[in-house]
Amino acid sequence: MAQRAVWLVSHEPRTPACGTVRFSRRYPTVEKRAKVFNGASYVPIPEDGPLLNALLFELGLLDTDKDFVESRDSCARINKTSVYGLRLGGDELWPVVAFLKNGLIYASLPLVEQTLSPRPSLINNSGISQAFELLFGVQDFLYSSQKSDAELNTKLGQLPDLLLQTCPFGTLLDANLQSSLDNINVSSMTQPPKQPAWKTGTYKGKPHVSISILEKVKSMQYDKRDLADLWQVIGTVICKCDLEGIMPNVTISLSLPTNGSPLQDILVHPCVTSLDSAVLTSTSIDAADDSAFSGPYKFPLTPPSEAFNLCYYTSQVPVPPILGFYQMQEEEVQLKITVNLKLHESVKNNFEFCEAHIPFYNRGPITHVEYKVSFGQLEVLREKSLMIWTIGQKFPKSMAITLSGIITFGTKNPEKQPFDQICIGGTAYVKLHFKILDYTLTGCYADQHSVQVFASGKPKISTHRKLISSDYYIWNSKAPAPVAYGSLLL
Repeated sequence: MAQRAVWLVSHEPRTPACGTVRFSRRYPTVEKRAKVFNGASYVPIPEDGPLLNALLFELGLLDTDKDFVESRDSCARINKTSVYGLRLGGDELWPVVAFLKNGLIYASLPLVEQTLSPRPSLINNSGISQAFELLFGVQDFLYSSQKSDAELNTKLGQLPDLLLQTCPFGTLLDANLQSSLDNINVSSMTQPPKQPAWKTGTYKGKPHVSISILEKVKSMQYDKRDLADLWQVIGTVICKCDLEGIMPNVTISLSLPTNGSPLQDILVHPCVTSLDSAVLTSTSIDAADDSAFSGPYKFPLTPPSEAFNLCYYTSQVPVPPILGFYQMQEEEVQLKITVNLKLHESVKNNFEFCEAHIPFYNRGPITHVEYKVSFGQLEVLREKSLMIWTIGQKFPKSMAITLSGIITFGTKNPEKQPFDQICIGGTAYVKLHFKILDYTLTGCYADQHSVQVFASGKPKISTHRKLISSDYYIWNSKAPAPVAYGSLLL
Protein backbone atom coordinates (compact mmCIF):
# COMPACT_ATOMS: atom_id res chain seq x y z
CA MET A 1 0.00 0.00 0.00
CA ALA A 2 1.65 3.23 -1.18
CA GLN A 3 0.99 6.45 -3.08
CA ARG A 4 2.80 7.46 -6.23
CA ALA A 5 1.89 11.15 -5.88
CA VAL A 6 -0.33 13.64 -4.01
CA TRP A 7 -1.73 16.98 -5.25
CA LEU A 8 -3.72 19.88 -3.87
CA VAL A 9 -5.31 22.08 -6.54
CA SER A 10 -7.25 25.31 -5.99
CA HIS A 11 -10.31 25.54 -8.23
CA GLU A 12 -10.40 29.06 -9.72
CA PRO A 13 -13.31 29.43 -12.15
CA ARG A 14 -13.35 32.31 -14.63
CA THR A 15 -9.54 32.40 -14.79
CA PRO A 16 -7.49 31.32 -17.84
CA ALA A 17 -6.29 28.05 -16.26
CA CYS A 18 -9.36 27.54 -13.98
CA GLY A 19 -7.04 26.25 -11.26
CA THR A 20 -3.59 26.29 -9.68
CA VAL A 21 -1.51 23.46 -8.23
CA ARG A 22 -0.94 24.63 -4.65
CA PHE A 23 0.98 21.54 -3.52
CA SER A 24 2.36 18.40 -5.14
CA ARG A 25 4.52 15.56 -3.87
CA ARG A 26 5.89 12.65 -5.91
CA TYR A 27 7.54 9.51 -4.53
CA PRO A 28 10.29 8.30 -6.91
CA THR A 29 10.81 5.01 -5.04
CA VAL A 30 7.11 4.15 -5.45
CA GLU A 31 7.28 5.16 -9.10
CA LYS A 32 10.04 2.62 -9.73
CA ARG A 33 7.84 -0.07 -8.19
CA ALA A 34 4.93 1.03 -10.44
CA LYS A 35 7.10 0.49 -13.54
CA VAL A 36 7.85 -3.06 -12.41
CA PHE A 37 4.29 -3.99 -11.36
CA ASN A 38 2.41 -2.34 -14.27
CA GLY A 39 4.80 -3.49 -17.00
CA ALA A 40 3.63 -2.54 -20.49
CA SER A 41 0.51 -0.83 -19.08
CA TYR A 42 2.60 1.63 -17.01
CA VAL A 43 1.75 5.33 -17.56
CA PRO A 44 4.24 7.88 -16.14
CA ILE A 45 3.09 10.82 -14.03
CA PRO A 46 3.03 14.02 -16.12
CA GLU A 47 4.18 17.47 -15.04
CA ASP A 48 1.80 19.56 -12.95
CA GLY A 49 0.54 21.61 -15.94
CA PRO A 50 -0.77 18.74 -18.11
CA LEU A 51 -2.06 16.91 -15.04
CA LEU A 52 -3.98 20.02 -13.91
CA ASN A 53 -5.71 20.32 -17.30
CA ALA A 54 -6.57 16.60 -17.42
CA LEU A 55 -7.89 16.60 -13.83
CA LEU A 56 -10.09 19.68 -14.30
CA PHE A 57 -11.43 18.29 -17.57
CA GLU A 58 -12.28 14.93 -16.02
CA LEU A 59 -14.07 16.63 -13.12
CA GLY A 60 -15.91 18.96 -15.52
CA LEU A 61 -14.47 22.10 -13.89
CA LEU A 62 -13.07 23.86 -16.96
CA ASP A 63 -14.97 26.95 -18.11
CA THR A 64 -14.76 25.66 -21.70
CA ASP A 65 -16.39 22.32 -20.80
CA LYS A 66 -19.85 23.30 -22.00
CA ASP A 67 -20.26 20.62 -24.68
CA PHE A 68 -21.33 17.06 -24.04
CA VAL A 69 -18.39 14.64 -23.93
CA GLU A 70 -19.61 11.06 -24.21
CA SER A 71 -16.55 9.47 -22.60
CA ARG A 72 -17.08 11.67 -19.55
CA ASP A 73 -20.74 12.71 -19.41
CA SER A 74 -22.76 9.75 -20.71
CA CYS A 75 -25.23 7.94 -18.44
CA ALA A 76 -23.27 4.74 -18.92
CA ARG A 77 -20.44 6.32 -16.96
CA ILE A 78 -21.82 7.61 -13.67
CA ASN A 79 -18.98 7.91 -11.17
CA LYS A 80 -19.88 7.00 -7.60
CA THR A 81 -16.38 6.28 -6.28
CA SER A 82 -14.36 9.51 -6.83
CA VAL A 83 -11.80 7.38 -8.69
CA TYR A 84 -10.95 8.61 -12.17
CA GLY A 85 -8.84 7.84 -15.20
CA LEU A 86 -7.12 10.95 -16.59
CA ARG A 87 -6.59 11.01 -20.35
CA LEU A 88 -3.08 12.18 -21.25
CA GLY A 89 -2.63 12.05 -24.99
CA GLY A 90 -3.24 8.43 -25.96
CA ASP A 91 -2.72 7.08 -22.44
CA GLU A 92 -4.87 6.97 -19.32
CA LEU A 93 -3.53 7.60 -15.81
CA TRP A 94 -5.55 5.40 -13.41
CA PRO A 95 -6.63 5.19 -10.61
CA VAL A 96 -6.63 8.87 -9.55
CA VAL A 97 -8.56 9.49 -6.33
CA ALA A 98 -9.94 13.05 -6.40
CA PHE A 99 -12.67 15.14 -4.79
CA LEU A 100 -13.52 18.85 -4.46
CA LYS A 101 -14.03 20.38 -1.02
CA ASN A 102 -13.94 24.06 0.10
CA GLY A 103 -12.54 25.21 -3.24
CA LEU A 104 -9.63 22.72 -3.13
CA ILE A 105 -9.27 19.55 -5.17
CA TYR A 106 -7.60 16.77 -3.18
CA ALA A 107 -6.01 14.16 -5.44
CA SER A 108 -3.76 11.14 -5.02
CA LEU A 109 -2.46 8.36 -7.28
CA PRO A 110 -2.23 4.98 -5.46
CA LEU A 111 0.18 2.24 -6.50
CA VAL A 112 -1.44 -0.74 -8.23
CA GLU A 113 0.70 -3.82 -7.62
CA GLN A 114 -0.24 -5.60 -10.85
CA THR A 115 -0.77 -4.91 -14.54
CA LEU A 116 -3.46 -2.35 -15.41
CA SER A 117 -4.75 -4.23 -18.44
CA PRO A 118 -7.31 -5.59 -17.95
CA ARG A 119 -8.23 -3.03 -15.27
CA PRO A 120 -8.38 -4.68 -11.80
CA SER A 121 -11.36 -4.14 -9.49
CA LEU A 122 -11.16 -1.31 -6.97
CA ILE A 123 -11.97 -3.52 -4.00
CA ASN A 124 -8.75 -5.48 -4.54
CA ASN A 125 -6.56 -2.34 -4.41
CA SER A 126 -5.95 -1.39 -0.77
CA GLY A 127 -3.95 1.67 -1.89
CA ILE A 128 -7.21 3.41 -2.83
CA SER A 129 -8.59 3.28 0.71
CA GLN A 130 -5.23 4.52 1.94
CA ALA A 131 -5.44 7.41 -0.52
CA PHE A 132 -8.84 8.42 0.87
CA GLU A 133 -7.52 8.22 4.42
CA LEU A 134 -4.52 10.39 3.54
CA LEU A 135 -6.58 13.01 1.69
CA PHE A 136 -9.18 13.18 4.47
CA GLY A 137 -6.34 13.64 6.97
CA VAL A 138 -4.91 16.52 4.91
CA GLN A 139 -8.38 18.07 4.66
CA ASP A 140 -8.93 17.88 8.43
CA PHE A 141 -5.52 19.46 9.04
CA LEU A 142 -6.07 22.36 6.62
CA TYR A 143 -9.55 23.28 7.83
CA SER A 144 -9.60 22.20 11.50
CA SER A 145 -8.98 25.76 12.72
CA GLN A 146 -8.22 27.63 9.49
CA LYS A 147 -10.02 30.97 9.23
CA SER A 148 -8.16 32.95 6.55
CA ASP A 149 -6.10 32.57 3.39
CA ALA A 150 -2.96 33.48 5.34
CA GLU A 151 -3.51 30.58 7.75
CA LEU A 152 -4.22 28.25 4.82
CA ASN A 153 -0.96 29.30 3.15
CA THR A 154 0.88 28.70 6.41
CA LYS A 155 -0.51 25.19 6.71
CA LEU A 156 0.25 24.43 3.07
CA GLY A 157 3.83 25.44 3.81
CA GLN A 158 3.93 22.92 6.67
CA LEU A 159 2.74 19.99 4.52
CA PRO A 160 6.16 18.91 3.13
CA ASP A 161 7.59 18.39 6.63
CA LEU A 162 4.41 16.71 7.88
CA LEU A 163 4.29 14.23 5.00
CA LEU A 164 7.89 13.29 5.74
CA GLN A 165 6.65 12.19 9.16
CA THR A 166 3.20 10.79 8.36
CA CYS A 167 3.71 9.38 4.86
CA PRO A 168 7.41 8.54 4.33
CA PHE A 169 8.24 7.00 0.95
CA GLY A 170 4.54 7.18 0.03
CA THR A 171 3.36 4.80 2.78
CA LEU A 172 0.79 6.26 5.18
CA LEU A 173 1.69 5.80 8.85
CA ASP A 174 -0.60 8.33 10.52
CA ALA A 175 -3.48 10.34 9.02
CA ASN A 176 -3.59 12.72 12.01
CA LEU A 177 -1.33 15.48 10.66
CA GLN A 178 -2.09 17.90 13.50
CA SER A 179 -0.81 15.42 16.08
CA SER A 180 2.38 14.98 14.08
CA LEU A 181 2.80 18.77 13.89
CA ASP A 182 2.49 19.03 17.67
CA ASN A 183 5.16 16.34 18.08
CA ILE A 184 7.47 18.17 15.67
CA ASN A 185 7.00 21.44 17.60
CA VAL A 186 7.78 19.75 20.93
CA SER A 187 10.87 18.13 19.43
CA SER A 188 12.08 21.44 17.98
CA MET A 189 11.88 23.04 21.43
CA THR A 190 14.28 20.49 22.89
CA GLN A 191 16.75 20.42 20.00
CA PRO A 192 18.97 23.22 18.66
CA PRO A 193 17.73 24.69 15.36
CA LYS A 194 19.26 23.35 12.18
CA GLN A 195 20.87 25.53 9.56
CA PRO A 196 18.27 26.09 6.79
CA ALA A 197 19.36 24.94 3.34
CA TRP A 198 18.70 28.37 1.79
CA LYS A 199 21.01 30.13 4.28
CA THR A 200 24.52 29.00 3.41
CA GLY A 201 26.32 31.02 6.07
CA THR A 202 25.80 32.97 9.26
CA TYR A 203 26.82 36.53 10.03
CA LYS A 204 29.67 37.18 12.43
CA GLY A 205 30.29 40.71 13.63
CA LYS A 206 28.56 43.71 15.14
CA PRO A 207 24.78 43.43 14.80
CA HIS A 208 23.22 46.10 12.61
CA VAL A 209 19.71 46.65 11.19
CA SER A 210 19.30 49.18 8.38
CA ILE A 211 15.86 50.36 7.19
CA SER A 212 15.46 52.66 4.17
CA ILE A 213 12.14 54.05 2.94
CA LEU A 214 12.12 55.19 -0.69
CA GLU A 215 9.02 56.94 -2.02
CA LYS A 216 8.53 57.80 -5.69
CA VAL A 217 5.89 60.37 -6.55
CA LYS A 218 4.25 60.30 -9.98
CA SER A 219 2.11 63.10 -11.32
CA MET A 220 0.22 64.20 -14.45
CA GLN A 221 -0.88 67.84 -14.30
CA TYR A 222 -3.00 69.35 -17.10
CA ASP A 223 -4.47 72.60 -15.69
CA LYS A 224 -7.78 71.83 -17.39
CA ARG A 225 -11.27 71.97 -15.94
CA ASP A 226 -12.47 68.94 -17.86
CA LEU A 227 -9.45 66.77 -16.99
CA ALA A 228 -8.45 66.01 -13.43
CA ASP A 229 -4.81 66.05 -12.41
CA LEU A 230 -3.39 62.72 -11.25
CA TRP A 231 -0.74 61.88 -8.68
CA GLN A 232 0.29 58.88 -6.65
CA VAL A 233 3.03 57.74 -4.27
CA ILE A 234 4.73 54.35 -4.61
CA GLY A 235 6.90 53.30 -1.68
CA THR A 236 9.55 50.65 -1.09
CA VAL A 237 10.99 49.65 2.29
CA ILE A 238 14.52 48.24 1.91
CA CYS A 239 16.11 46.35 4.80
CA LYS A 240 19.48 44.81 5.63
CA CYS A 241 19.77 42.78 8.84
CA ASP A 242 23.30 41.79 9.87
CA LEU A 243 22.53 39.59 12.89
CA GLU A 244 24.25 36.61 14.45
CA GLY A 245 22.41 33.33 14.80
CA ILE A 246 20.82 30.84 12.44
CA MET A 247 17.25 32.16 12.42
CA PRO A 248 17.03 35.57 14.15
CA ASN A 249 13.57 37.07 14.55
CA VAL A 250 12.92 40.75 13.92
CA THR A 251 9.82 42.94 14.11
CA ILE A 252 9.92 46.18 12.11
CA SER A 253 7.23 48.82 12.54
CA LEU A 254 6.30 51.61 10.14
CA SER A 255 4.40 54.57 11.54
CA LEU A 256 2.55 57.61 10.21
CA PRO A 257 2.12 61.05 11.74
CA THR A 258 -1.36 62.20 12.75
CA ASN A 259 -2.02 63.75 9.33
CA GLY A 260 -0.14 61.09 7.35
CA SER A 261 -1.68 59.43 4.28
CA PRO A 262 -2.57 55.74 4.90
CA LEU A 263 -0.55 53.10 3.09
CA GLN A 264 -2.45 51.00 0.55
CA ASP A 265 -1.92 47.99 -1.75
CA ILE A 266 0.79 46.61 0.55
CA LEU A 267 2.86 43.67 -0.77
CA VAL A 268 5.29 41.99 1.62
CA HIS A 269 8.43 39.85 1.27
CA PRO A 270 7.98 36.08 1.83
CA CYS A 271 10.21 36.27 4.93
CA VAL A 272 7.38 38.06 6.80
CA THR A 273 5.96 35.37 9.10
CA SER A 274 2.58 36.93 9.96
CA LEU A 275 0.63 40.08 9.27
CA ASP A 276 -2.46 41.87 10.54
CA SER A 277 -5.24 41.42 7.98
CA ALA A 278 -6.02 45.17 8.22
CA VAL A 279 -2.63 45.87 6.65
CA LEU A 280 -3.49 43.88 3.53
CA THR A 281 -7.12 44.91 3.01
CA SER A 282 -6.52 48.64 2.43
CA THR A 283 -6.59 49.13 -1.33
CA SER A 284 -6.54 52.15 -3.62
CA ILE A 285 -9.13 50.50 -5.89
CA ASP A 286 -11.95 51.26 -3.48
CA ALA A 287 -11.79 55.05 -3.49
CA ALA A 288 -15.00 55.34 -1.45
CA ASP A 289 -13.56 53.46 1.51
CA ASP A 290 -12.61 55.93 4.24
CA SER A 291 -11.69 53.28 6.82
CA ALA A 292 -8.10 52.79 5.64
CA PHE A 293 -5.73 51.40 8.25
CA SER A 294 -3.37 54.11 9.53
CA GLY A 295 -0.87 51.94 11.36
CA PRO A 296 1.36 51.24 12.99
CA TYR A 297 2.28 48.62 10.37
CA LYS A 298 4.11 45.76 12.11
CA PHE A 299 6.12 43.20 10.13
CA PRO A 300 7.42 40.16 12.10
CA LEU A 301 10.05 38.43 9.97
CA THR A 302 13.01 36.09 9.76
CA PRO A 303 15.36 38.16 7.57
CA PRO A 304 17.58 36.72 4.83
CA SER A 305 21.31 37.43 4.88
CA GLU A 306 21.27 39.86 1.97
CA ALA A 307 19.44 43.17 1.55
CA PHE A 308 15.77 42.71 0.63
CA ASN A 309 12.62 44.73 -0.09
CA LEU A 310 10.48 44.30 3.01
CA CYS A 311 7.34 45.67 1.37
CA TYR A 312 5.88 47.82 -1.38
CA TYR A 313 2.94 50.19 -0.96
CA THR A 314 0.98 52.99 -2.64
CA SER A 315 -0.71 56.04 -1.16
CA GLN A 316 -3.08 58.75 -2.34
CA VAL A 317 -1.65 61.93 -0.80
CA PRO A 318 -3.93 65.03 -0.76
CA VAL A 319 -1.82 67.14 -3.15
CA PRO A 320 1.32 66.69 -5.28
CA PRO A 321 4.49 68.20 -3.79
CA ILE A 322 5.03 70.68 -6.66
CA LEU A 323 2.12 72.26 -8.53
CA GLY A 324 2.85 73.36 -12.08
CA PHE A 325 1.48 75.37 -14.99
CA TYR A 326 2.89 75.23 -18.53
CA GLN A 327 1.68 77.23 -21.51
CA MET A 328 3.17 77.22 -24.98
CA GLN A 329 2.09 79.37 -27.96
CA GLU A 330 3.51 78.79 -31.42
CA GLU A 331 4.19 81.70 -33.82
CA GLU A 332 5.88 80.61 -37.08
CA VAL A 333 9.43 79.49 -36.12
CA GLN A 334 9.14 80.87 -32.59
CA LEU A 335 7.59 79.60 -29.39
CA LYS A 336 6.44 81.61 -26.41
CA ILE A 337 6.50 79.63 -23.19
CA THR A 338 5.49 80.25 -19.60
CA VAL A 339 6.23 77.86 -16.73
CA ASN A 340 5.00 78.43 -13.17
CA LEU A 341 6.01 76.12 -10.32
CA LYS A 342 4.88 76.25 -6.71
CA LEU A 343 6.12 74.09 -3.84
CA HIS A 344 3.32 73.03 -1.52
CA GLU A 345 3.68 74.51 1.95
CA SER A 346 3.57 71.10 3.64
CA VAL A 347 6.60 69.78 1.70
CA LYS A 348 10.12 69.98 3.12
CA ASN A 349 11.95 72.79 1.30
CA ASN A 350 15.36 71.14 1.27
CA PHE A 351 16.25 69.31 -1.96
CA GLU A 352 19.34 67.36 -2.85
CA PHE A 353 18.57 68.58 -6.36
CA CYS A 354 15.58 69.96 -8.24
CA GLU A 355 15.37 70.74 -11.94
CA ALA A 356 12.80 71.01 -14.71
CA HIS A 357 13.49 69.59 -18.18
CA ILE A 358 11.65 71.39 -21.02
CA PRO A 359 12.07 69.48 -24.30
CA PHE A 360 11.22 70.75 -27.79
CA TYR A 361 11.66 67.52 -29.69
CA ASN A 362 10.63 66.94 -33.31
CA ARG A 363 11.75 70.46 -34.19
CA GLY A 364 14.97 71.99 -35.47
CA PRO A 365 17.88 73.01 -33.21
CA ILE A 366 17.43 75.92 -30.84
CA THR A 367 19.10 78.94 -32.46
CA HIS A 368 18.07 81.77 -30.13
CA VAL A 369 16.51 82.11 -26.67
CA GLU A 370 15.25 85.17 -24.82
CA TYR A 371 14.17 84.26 -21.32
CA LYS A 372 13.52 85.50 -17.83
CA VAL A 373 13.60 83.39 -14.67
CA SER A 374 12.54 84.55 -11.22
CA PHE A 375 14.72 81.95 -9.55
CA GLY A 376 17.42 79.43 -10.49
CA GLN A 377 19.47 79.09 -13.66
CA LEU A 378 18.60 78.03 -17.22
CA GLU A 379 20.84 75.87 -19.41
CA VAL A 380 20.10 75.54 -23.13
CA LEU A 381 21.20 72.37 -24.96
CA ARG A 382 20.75 73.67 -28.48
CA GLU A 383 21.45 70.54 -30.53
CA LYS A 384 19.32 68.42 -28.20
CA SER A 385 16.42 70.89 -28.35
CA LEU A 386 16.25 70.83 -24.57
CA MET A 387 16.25 73.45 -21.81
CA ILE A 388 17.13 72.52 -18.22
CA TRP A 389 15.90 74.84 -15.49
CA THR A 390 18.08 74.21 -12.43
CA ILE A 391 16.12 75.26 -9.36
CA GLY A 392 18.71 74.09 -6.85
CA GLN A 393 18.24 72.97 -3.27
CA LYS A 394 15.54 75.38 -2.08
CA PHE A 395 12.54 77.27 -3.40
CA PRO A 396 12.36 80.96 -2.39
CA LYS A 397 10.27 82.06 0.59
CA SER A 398 7.26 82.66 -1.65
CA MET A 399 7.50 78.97 -2.73
CA ALA A 400 6.61 80.12 -6.28
CA ILE A 401 8.93 80.57 -9.28
CA THR A 402 8.39 81.54 -12.93
CA LEU A 403 10.14 81.04 -16.26
CA SER A 404 9.10 82.83 -19.46
CA GLY A 405 10.81 83.07 -22.80
CA ILE A 406 10.77 83.20 -26.60
CA ILE A 407 12.58 80.40 -28.45
CA THR A 408 13.63 80.37 -32.11
CA PHE A 409 14.41 77.16 -34.02
CA GLY A 410 16.51 76.39 -37.06
CA THR A 411 15.92 73.93 -39.90
CA LYS A 412 14.86 70.50 -38.75
CA ASN A 413 17.30 67.65 -39.45
CA PRO A 414 15.60 64.27 -38.69
CA GLU A 415 18.96 62.47 -38.59
CA LYS A 416 20.42 64.73 -35.87
CA GLN A 417 17.44 66.08 -33.97
CA PRO A 418 15.88 63.90 -31.22
CA PHE A 419 12.42 62.42 -31.83
CA ASP A 420 9.74 61.82 -29.22
CA GLN A 421 6.34 60.27 -30.04
CA ILE A 422 4.76 62.15 -27.11
CA CYS A 423 6.25 65.62 -27.49
CA ILE A 424 4.68 66.46 -30.88
CA GLY A 425 3.45 69.93 -31.77
CA GLY A 426 1.44 71.52 -29.00
CA THR A 427 1.45 68.33 -26.96
CA ALA A 428 4.51 69.34 -25.00
CA TYR A 429 5.46 68.92 -21.38
CA VAL A 430 7.76 69.89 -18.55
CA LYS A 431 9.25 66.99 -16.63
CA LEU A 432 10.43 67.53 -13.06
CA HIS A 433 13.38 65.73 -11.49
CA PHE A 434 14.00 66.10 -7.76
CA LYS A 435 15.11 64.31 -4.61
CA ILE A 436 14.47 65.18 -0.95
CA LEU A 437 16.46 63.37 1.75
CA ASP A 438 15.13 62.46 5.18
CA TYR A 439 11.55 62.98 4.02
CA THR A 440 8.55 60.99 2.74
CA LEU A 441 5.42 62.51 1.24
CA THR A 442 3.16 60.17 3.21
CA GLY A 443 5.05 60.90 6.42
CA CYS A 444 5.88 57.20 6.75
CA TYR A 445 8.88 56.50 8.98
CA ALA A 446 10.51 53.59 10.81
CA ASP A 447 10.72 54.24 14.54
CA GLN A 448 14.10 53.00 15.80
CA HIS A 449 12.70 52.36 19.27
CA SER A 450 9.90 50.14 17.94
CA VAL A 451 12.26 47.74 16.10
CA GLN A 452 12.43 44.48 18.06
CA VAL A 453 15.35 42.10 17.53
CA PHE A 454 15.36 38.64 19.12
CA ALA A 455 19.02 37.73 18.68
CA SER A 456 22.26 37.88 20.64
CA GLY A 457 23.76 41.32 21.15
CA LYS A 458 22.19 44.77 20.97
CA PRO A 459 22.12 45.85 17.32
CA LYS A 460 22.71 49.31 15.93
CA ILE A 461 19.56 50.45 14.15
CA SER A 462 19.75 53.04 11.37
CA THR A 463 16.86 54.44 9.35
CA HIS A 464 16.79 56.52 6.17
CA ARG A 465 14.07 58.20 4.12
CA LYS A 466 13.97 59.93 0.75
CA LEU A 467 11.46 61.15 -1.82
CA ILE A 468 12.22 61.21 -5.55
CA SER A 469 10.23 62.10 -8.64
CA SER A 470 9.21 59.51 -11.22
CA ASP A 471 7.19 60.33 -14.35
CA TYR A 472 6.38 63.79 -12.99
CA TYR A 473 4.84 65.67 -15.95
CA ILE A 474 3.24 69.09 -16.41
CA TRP A 475 1.48 69.26 -19.76
CA ASN A 476 0.96 72.24 -22.05
CA SER A 477 -2.43 73.65 -21.02
CA LYS A 478 -3.14 74.92 -24.56
CA ALA A 479 -2.71 71.49 -26.15
CA PRO A 480 -5.37 68.80 -26.62
CA ALA A 481 -5.65 66.73 -23.45
CA PRO A 482 -3.01 63.92 -23.65
CA VAL A 483 -5.30 61.42 -21.92
CA ALA A 484 -3.46 58.49 -23.48
CA TYR A 485 -0.49 59.20 -21.26
CA GLY A 486 -2.37 58.66 -18.02
CA SER A 487 -1.05 55.09 -18.19
CA LEU A 488 2.34 56.47 -17.17
CA LEU A 489 1.00 56.43 -13.63
CA LEU A 490 0.59 52.67 -13.66
